[in-house]
Amino acid sequence: INAEYMGTNAIGSLLAMIEGYKYPGQLCEQQKHCVTQAPQAHTTAPIVTGTTVLAIKTNQFVLIAADTLGSYGTLAKIKNLTRIHQLGARTLIGAGGEYSDFQYLLDLLGQQILDDRIQDDGSVMRSSEIYNYLSRVMYNRRMRANPLWNELVVCGFDGNKGFLGSVDLYGTAMESNYIATGIGAHFALPLIRRAYRPDMSLLDATKLIEDCLRICFYRDCCALSKIQLGVVSAEGVHIDERVLDTNWSVGHYVAPSTLDGSF
Repeated sequence: INAEYMGTNAIGSLLAMIEGYKYPGQLCEQQKHCVTQAPQAHTTAPIVTGTTVLAIKTNQFVLIAADTLGSYGTLAKIKNLTRIHQLGARTLIGAGGEYSDFQYLLDLLGQQILDDRIQDDGSVMRSSEIYNYLSRVMYNRRMRANPLWNELVVCGFDGNKGFLGSVDLYGTAMESNYIATGIGAHFALPLIRRAYRPDMSLLDATKLIEDCLRICFYRDCCALSKIQLGVVSAEGVHIDERVLDTNWSVGHYVAPSTLDGSF
């Protein structure tokens, strides 16, 4: 009992005789132990999140796409969230998961790119190097039990060759000709596998990606019809925004208007 707090107060003296009595705000030994020993868990409960990111690599270009929704739980909170960013002259990065963690990673990458410019020795980070750097950062945070809650997709052109890879929150890294994250790994990836060709035109690849994102929009309550499309080629980087055309006439079959059991 804090003698200075109690002074000579008779009521305080009486309370001191009660075993286990604690003043408001005073912690028991078990509570103190929990407060001081509990591990950090800042990024194990994501707040504002994004969902599917899709990407395709062909012989001439790499295409990446994602919607622009930031979900607060299942609430469609932010409808113009930029989840595809350009890094350097020929690299794009897209992310799903916790958006603040993605912003932190963008700050790290921006500092790396700034350091390259300050050196002024002609050396710049290529897409594959950004991909490897991110895999080490994500693995390091995972081993500290404080992961960055993201699934990242890195695409670009290194010389005359396209690059496409993904990194998850565990630091697991993978390169492929096509990648889908989030719910798109279940709904979109089979469609991409069926239609993919290494010599696809940009028009065909764009149509395929739009069809996949449309399916994800129909099926995912945390998706949006407004999307970003990014293209990386030997000529450079181009990012475009558009709104998907959707058809909800199927709703008549889901909620029939008659009561006789027919549609």
